[in-house]
Amino acid sequence: MSRWKELPAELHPHVRQLIVRLRRLKDRSELSTLQLAAKSGHSARSWQRYLNGRSLPPREAVEAMARIGGDDPTRLLVLYEIAAERWAEGSVVPTGAPESAPATPVPTPTEQQPYGRYLRLGVLAGAVALVLSVSAVLLLAVRLADVRAQLADARAAAVAATPAIVSESMVPVLYTCRLEESEGRWYAGLSRTTDTILAYTHVGPEVAEAQCLLRRAGIPPGDIDGVFGPKTQRAVERVQTRNGLVVDGVVGPHTWKALREAEPK
Repeated sequence: MSRWKELPAELHPHVRQLIVRLRRLKDRSELSTLQLAAKSGHSARSWQRYLNGRSLPPREAVEAMARIGGDDPTRLLVLYEIAAERWAEGSVVPTGAPESAPATPVPTPTEQQPYGRYLRLGVLAGAVALVLSVSAVLLLAVRLADVRAQLADARAAAVAATPAIVSESMVPVLYTCRLEESEGRWYAGLSRTTDTILAYTHVGPEVAEAQCLLRRAGIPPGDIDGVFGPKTQRAVERVQTRNGLVVDGVVGPHTWKALREAEPK
């Protein structure tokens, strides 16, 4: 695991959340900065600025990191859009201001402007700020709506829906494995997917399907509860090691193939 530098305290929480997520994906990939640059098309120096909070990464870099780290690019891009809005609004507060600023000159009575003019300027400035804020919110809402529409289309075309994420409000569920073989592949009666990406904190019947197949392969994942927790992740890594796959703890097409075609141990 990389020893990361502390992020600037002035970063907006949404920007900080994006950078922390990118750092985790880099750690998961186990790539050096130079290797990451070669795979993503962005220089190592650029990645150092992105991952240390000195500049906001472009959309293409975020997509590349999602692909390299095995994360869902749609979710990561939603987080990126929000962070980009905050960055554009000035999420980083400049530091190193001079210790003392020159005193504001006090106008003489002949130089003083009418009070009404300042009041009108203040009202105008407030109105402009309000319009800009509303425009930014509407723009973000439109972008989020577009992303949700794209995600809905992708889910409709896929064999199974993208798994949800663990939340405190979810009620525990125990699934029943109904194993059957069809054309050389095993199924547990919960999902017939072969390419849904499952990772840590995902929940749903697809996770329970993978847990059933892990148990059948002789690697217990814990309860068949549809929750991708630490035990399930360790079991997935053991299957990947056994089959000579990339050991990343993420269930993708290759790991699904190994699970569905595995002989029981």
